[in-house]
Amino acid sequence: SMNNTRVVQFVLLGLTNSRSLAVFLCIFLMIAYFLILLGNITVITITLVYKCFQTPMYYFLRNFALLEIAFTSTFIPSTLYSLLTEEKTISVPGCFLQMLFFFYLGTCTFFHVAAMSFDRYVAICQPLHYSAIMNSRFCLKLVLACWVVSFFLMFPPTIMIVQLPFCGPSIMNHFYCDTSLLLQLSCVDTRFIEELMLVVVIIILLGTLIVTVISYGCIIVTILHISSSTGRKKAFSTCSAHLMVVMIFYSTSIYRYIRPAQRGGRHSDKVLSFFFCVVTQMLNPYIYSLRNNQVKQALKRSVLKTSCSSLS
Repeated sequence: SMNNTRVVQFVLLGLTNSRSLAVFLCIFLMIAYFLILLGNITVITITLVYKCFQTPMYYFLRNFALLEIAFTSTFIPSTLYSLLTEEKTISVPGCFLQMLFFFYLGTCTFFHVAAMSFDRYVAICQPLHYSAIMNSRFCLKLVLACWVVSFFLMFPPTIMIVQLPFCGPSIMNHFYCDTSLLLQLSCVDTRFIEELMLVVVIIILLGTLIVTVISYGCIIVTILHISSSTGRKKAFSTCSAHLMVVMIFYSTSIYRYIRPAQRGGRHSDKVLSFFFCVVTQMLNPYIYSLRNNQVKQALKRSVLKTSCSSLS
């Protein structure tokens, strides 16, 4: 299947070959992308406009919302274009660029989830020291650390993949440029890069998962000691929603990227990727922010203010 001609473009088979299913997926993706943009832009706007949201929790949520918009924008527009036009090719530089931003921003997402869980741990388990620990300087350092650490973890393997020769075939059974599939298409031995990628992914996923699980574990223990049943119920409601998203996000990612002989290209890989790339991103702004009563009240005030100004 190999020849001496260098590959100048890749073929992404996309989500489906069925035209009727493609129409359904296109409509679903449009709605999902709209909800992702709407939810996250709302979170960013509300937390910037109202002074009551100038707290560490909303600082992290605002950064997380911005990150989600950037992450989903790396693949949803191109996937929609492919579904609408049946155009399945992507240039080699375009593929590399998509891979770089997808995995860099995806890595940042995991670190942000861990940072937010730590913030909630300090707020609930160490309330008297919260303002001293989670000061603005520390929060800024924590967010910058998420971006910088993600960069240094993802930069070496992605640069190595970019420098690989690709001689054909050039077909990937996916809807975005995936590292495991790119490694399969290279015409040289890639075992070292595969092992390096596996180590990096283990550090990212298991490292952030440990922080998240410990933080929420301590939160649950603290909640159990709350004397008020109403307070316990409210806290458990919030925690359970957060944990549901975290479980979907991590379980699909771990199964997809940490497993023996992690060769991609199967239909199940696309389904799993769709879950942690689209479904969880769609739920995040509504689970983490828009369910909050304080945010709901701010939204009502904004809607009322807008309607009053339009009437006058």
